[in-house]
Amino acid sequence: MKGTFKLGKISGIGLFIHWTFSLLIAFIIFINYQSGYNAIQIFWSVGFIMSIFITVVLHELGHALAAKNFGITTKDITLLPIGGLARLERLPEKPSEELIVAIAGPMVNLGLALITGFFITLPENPELMATQLSGGINAHNFFLNFFIVNIVLAVFNLIPAFPMDGGRILRALLAFKFKRHVATKIAARIGQLLAVGFIILGFFSNPFLIFIGLFVIMGAQMETEYTESKYILKGYKVRDVLMKQYQSIDSNEPIKTAVDLLLDSQSKIFLITENGEPVGTLNRDQMILALSQKGENIPIHTAMNKNLIFLDVETLLEDIFEMVFSNKSNLMLVMENNQFIGTLDTENLLEFLLIKEVKTQKTYANE
Repeated sequence: MKGTFKLGKISGIGLFIHWTFSLLIAFIIFINYQSGYNAIQIFWSVGFIMSIFITVVLHELGHALAAKNFGITTKDITLLPIGGLARLERLPEKPSEELIVAIAGPMVNLGLALITGFFITLPENPELMATQLSGGINAHNFFLNFFIVNIVLAVFNLIPAFPMDGGRILRALLAFKFKRHVATKIAARIGQLLAVGFIILGFFSNPFLIFIGLFVIMGAQMETEYTESKYILKGYKVRDVLMKQYQSIDSNEPIKTAVDLLLDSQSKIFLITENGEPVGTLNRDQMILALSQKGENIPIHTAMNKNLIFLDVETLLEDIFEMVFSNKSNLMLVMENNQFIGTLDTENLLEFLLIKEVKTQKTYANE
């Protein structure tokens, strides 16, 4: 993700923080200052925000380590002002595995709340609770606030709606009886129904509920489309979508040659060759960057992407679905018996999906 800085590694997983996190810290300091808090009170407030994000990291680590047990690696964890994001190599599709991976995050929060509970005394009634929490974060209520936040995070994430963990837990439970794409559709509709409730409630109480409702509706729709696409691709192989006709350019040609081909054809990504052998790829963005920085006469090999991605012609499309879409700007090379036979890109896969979806709908309409 652009705009991130690496903090280090935990269990071999890269930990990154987005630059906008600093804006959140600055905002907290500003709000506390405007409220008339002194330096010590501001210190406790910033420290509390930091503790919450440590909690978020532990939550995401819970998912990552649970996934690791099933052979699924986590590419990285990124801290954002709105929370954390763990990028799994792929999502577990077996119901039992998805259930364990999804529930691991909220269980971390409940575990932290349980541990914190041993070191605090909970107020006997709501009035005492309100009194202890008044006046902002301080040394006396720091752990009480930490306890409450972890309970809230666990409950929030267990809401049965995508993209929260609860939506995946519900999908996993439904998938024990239904096919995965059907279970996803049911879970998504339940989540969207809850989201409508959030939006209506938000107009009469907290407007933030409107944001949550819209977030859930969009997340549920994206998850449904994603799962439906993978289901449509089931059984098909790279062989079924490879492109045997593609534009190639010699690596010693100037960038101008690629620009001319870009303007004279529908191709936006080109295969770069040297003595007839693939050595890289060149997309539109790389051309524009080269033109703006070095001009149109520099050789293509100085601007091309040399990191080639190879696919076996017999690989199932459902197994490489995530990889293809995470390399939207790349042209992938298809191999058969160690021989280069064609290419594949995201646009071609999307067109294949569209055609199969239309055919499937027509088949259902005729039944």
